Amino acid sequence: MLTTDSRPRNLRWIHAGPLLYGDWGTSRLYVLGLAFLYTAHASIIYLAAIGLLMLAVSWAYTHICRCFPDGGGVYTAARQLSPTLSVIGSTLLLSGYIMTASISAIEAFHYFHVPHDLVLPLAVGSIILVGGVNWLGAKSAGKFALFIALVALVVSAIMALVALPAFARGIETISFDYFRQSPPSDMWVNFTKICLALAGVEAVANMTGMMKKPVEKEAKKTIWPVSAEVVALNLVFGLALAGLTFTVAGTEMLHLKSPDTQRIVESRESFVTTLPIETQENYDITRPIYLDEDQLSTLPPEGVVAYSELVEHREAVKVYTNAAMRVVAQNTGNDVFGPSFGTVFGNLAGITFGLLLLSATNTAIMAMVSVFYAMAQDNELPKALTKLNYSGVPYIGLIVSIIIPAAVILVEQDVAVLASLYVLGVTGAITVTVLSSAINTKLELTPITRVLFWALGLFLLSITITIGITQPISTAFSGTLVALALGLRTIRSLRPGATGKSLEAPGGGWMEILSLTPEIDPTKPKIMLAARGRYQSEYAIDLAKRRDATLFAIFVRQVRVLDLSPDKAPRIETDQAAQETLGTTAMLAKEAGVPFIPIYVTSSTIAEEILDYTVTYNCDTLIMGKSRRSNVARRLEGDVISMVARDLPEGTILMTRAADIPHAMMPPGIGSGSASS
Repeated sequence: MLTTDSRPRNLRWIHAGPLLYGDWGTSRLYVLGLAFLYTAHASIIYLAAIGLLMLAVSWAYTHICRCFPDGGGVYTAARQLSPTLSVIGSTLLLSGYIMTASISAIEAFHYFHVPHDLVLPLAVGSIILVGGVNWLGAKSAGKFALFIALVALVVSAIMALVALPAFARGIETISFDYFRQSPPSDMWVNFTKICLALAGVEAVANMTGMMKKPVEKEAKKTIWPVSAEVVALNLVFGLALAGLTFTVAGTEMLHLKSPDTQRIVESRESFVTTLPIETQENYDITRPIYLDEDQLSTLPPEGVVAYSELVEHREAVKVYTNAAMRVVAQNTGNDVFGPSFGTVFGNLAGITFGLLLLSATNTAIMAMVSVFYAMAQDNELPKALTKLNYSGVPYIGLIVSIIIPAAVILVEQDVAVLASLYVLGVTGAITVTVLSSAINTKLELTPITRVLFWALGLFLLSITITIGITQPISTAFSGTLVALALGLRTIRSLRPGATGKSLEAPGGGWMEILSLTPEIDPTKPKIMLAARGRYQSEYAIDLAKRRDATLFAIFVRQVRVLDLSPDKAPRIETDQAAQETLGTTAMLAKEAGVPFIPIYVTSSTIAEEILDYTVTYNCDTLIMGKSRRSNVARRLEGDVISMVARDLPEGTILMTRAADIPHAMMPPGIGSGSASS
């Protein structure tokens, strides 16, 4: 039997770069606003510091990609040291992906500037829609991601030019007062809050299994341009944001003297002081204050005014934290070319970055599916998560990957809160990857490189520990996921028979039949069967017998998993559907005395594999089944028969027939090579 993991290494840096940017570059869309929220005009210092950390992490991942050319990332790096550590690391990464999908979906509709009441239902609907598209295994989703990433790069470049006046003003606003007025502990904690800017770098390690060799060279060309763009434009737009004339609670951002986290507390305090003394103790100024109509009706006039100012302040802060890049585009467009241009330019930026965020949602969902799949393949999670649908998508994992982020945003939609949930998973996963690589003496790292890995890993560990202590909500979220994963792992290890071994099929099993592969006679005609079903097998065997031909049958297990390394690919030994399909043909061929060669392939492209094997074995006839996919699926994915027919060599006969049509045996002596479809 012929089996292969067909994972063509055809991913070049020119394609991998936009994919990485579509994941890593989206963090800018909310990090800039959060940095200004926490530190005001000291934000540029923080963005510069996080930029240096991003460059250091980029350097580390060039080595990680080199050391794991068949698919790296936290799961692979940690598993070489400890299966338990790999579960912890991958679950931390999983929590990051969950929050990426959630926050990106919410932020997308903030950038689209839809009414507040519609943000939640549209965000949930978009997650479900993305899941539906991926259920079909559509390649068009990947093409869409590349297109939007390139458009976003162009729009960002134009924005950088338009924002030059605000950028210049932003340079003048750089202030060190925050550092003189704040204790070191507060400065450090605020730095850790914006470390979610690192989110997305793991994506490049997951691409190495598909990268063109040498992987080290392609990885460097992928990582450095993206990291340079992200770091540089973070600084440009961070300064532009600080230099805006956008008004927040009566003060232009250009002239703010203290962070809005502090100013909002002051606004709450101002409101509370307008109330009767006996009711003031009912309000905690360190927490958001929300009043309904009945409560407002009991306030004194000055209290109503103060509460209105508080609401206005809170809403203005939400505008620049929810959609910082849209605010930069609209405000700088207003200043340079007038309000009309500013509105149009803001809408263009909003639509572009909103689509980029939806693309990030798509990437995060499929990355979740990948993590579930890899862990289930290693028996760390239920095997049900490895079940593939017709399009090669692990459909149970996909359903779970849709439900969890949708549930998260049903509970919470505030970007600052979602970001706090997000950051521990991001930094934790990267920390595990870097430290695992530093510890693993089998990896080819020079002594200096290993020392630098240790230094970077310990610094990242200090960030992770700080987040774990200071952001209990993030610790609770990620910790709960880790506990669930370890709990499931423990339960499965205690169950009898939880070894991953499949039961033998009746009569010795399909694999025994499939192992009886004859020698290929080069003098005989050859027929390729690329269709499923007993009727198809009977038809092909009958034709092969009458022509005294060798029959080949190919089963292509299409797989749509982003970071699937070769050792995690589906195998014929565990693919029951493939065993039954090929085994049925093998039994019928044996009964008919027809030489039969089964072929099992895992690949992302069905048509290419059918063509490749048909041409390789010089088959003069190819039998395919009529498509069972819906019109929608064929339009999104492309029709396999059409793609095969387009590139089939001249002289090779293509025959198609429906799988539900019984085969009537041809009378002896009729036809040997001429066929109808």
